[in-house]
Amino acid sequence: MKDESREMNNLEKVPVTILTGFLGSGKTTLLNRILTEEHGKRIAVIENEFGEVGIDQGLVINADEEVFEMSNGCICCTVRGDLIRVLGNLMKRRDKFDYVLVETTGLADPGPVAQTFFMDDEIRDEFTLDGIVTLVDAAHIDQQLGRSEESSEQIAFADVLVLNKSDLVSDESLDQLESRLREMNRMAKILRTERGNVPVDTVLNLSAFDLDQALEKRPTFLEPEYPFEWTGVYWLSAGRYELSLQEGPDPNMSLVVLANQSTEEESLHEGAEWCVRQFAESPQPLRPTEVVPLNKHVDLQLETEGQKSFFLEIEQPMFVGLFAQHTAEEFDIKLFAKTGESLPLSAERTWVAQHEHDDEVTSIAIERDGDVDIQQLNDWLNQLLAEKGVDIFRLKGFISIADDPRRFVFQGVHMLIDSQPERLWGEMPRKNQLVFIGRNLDEEAITAGFDRCLVH
Repeated sequence: MKDESREMNNLEKVPVTILTGFLGSGKTTLLNRILTEEHGKRIAVIENEFGEVGIDQGLVINADEEVFEMSNGCICCTVRGDLIRVLGNLMKRRDKFDYVLVETTGLADPGPVAQTFFMDDEIRDEFTLDGIVTLVDAAHIDQQLGRSEESSEQIAFADVLVLNKSDLVSDESLDQLESRLREMNRMAKILRTERGNVPVDTVLNLSAFDLDQALEKRPTFLEPEYPFEWTGVYWLSAGRYELSLQEGPDPNMSLVVLANQSTEEESLHEGAEWCVRQFAESPQPLRPTEVVPLNKHVDLQLETEGQKSFFLEIEQPMFVGLFAQHTAEEFDIKLFAKTGESLPLSAERTWVAQHEHDDEVTSIAIERDGDVDIQQLNDWLNQLLAEKGVDIFRLKGFISIADDPRRFVFQGVHMLIDSQPERLWGEMPRKNQLVFIGRNLDEEAITAGFDRCLVH
């Protein structure tokens, strides 16, 4: 009866598959297979990338208007609002698709993106989470599990585990790996393959995601994560107020000042959910002495030493809520009336995020016009990978090789690199786009090394 009810409730909703897996596991390869196979589904794809420059959309076959890209780096607390916005925009063109596939960055914990389909009322009414498919790089998973908590979370949350690149390891090693994966996730179906070559019906239309099981794996699953740490609520009469901040751990701080924010716990959560969407929008930079607009995402510039002051202008009496990226204690946040009196808090709330990032993992984006000398590029990459290969999780992008009319797709994982000719440059301007993702990367040295490979 439970399954029948679930099926009826989901009948009119759009099914969603989350495609995850650590950097270089083969997600894009599998995605391309799904998009090119005859299965009768019209699929909208949402891509999430790590870094400021988007590469993955160009790697996807038939990357037309139904491929949406988010370059925020990690689908978690900081991107939930962006995902909600993209899904909302998708529903405006509901007649163009009947399935959604979300490909997460290789550094994403799939828990928060799955949470989105249960925490937001509008999204829950329109979409149903069909399943989570995790690709596992059979050749490198041992290294990844030892160095990244996200890779373990990706496996633990999977409904289907695709053991990719199985041709690169022995049968005995595969058996051992499969046993290890079953210890981490006993419920998931495991498929062995190479180059993402699995039947589409094994990764779509799964009806596999079970909320009860998710809660068993992570009891805090339905506890939302937020891109801010603190909320302070003040009662303000009409007038001008000074927002004062001292030196803190960051040279800037994101902030939303929400009008008409009451002090009740339920209202604080409603305000927090609204601010999630605001934090997904690009912030307006503000310098000291500038006025903070209400209900807008701003970025307070705090580079100067000592006290920094910003101002609020209130036209009518109301409660306002300060939803701040950092806690009040970290910056000694205070609000002063025109008389110089420090105003008391009417309520405050600290938001504790469950998700933590590895700050040592960064991305480097290189974009250069012109062509490269292929021999110099190969020599440089071989030397770079010999010295830093263990710390380079992923390398991907496009290369323009001198005297070759074709655009080359360039991909690498740790010590392995592969390049394939794609399409002719034709009328497109010849340029190079590369993204390096890894730990403790020297951006200046890597950029300079690539520049030496350019044909001048």
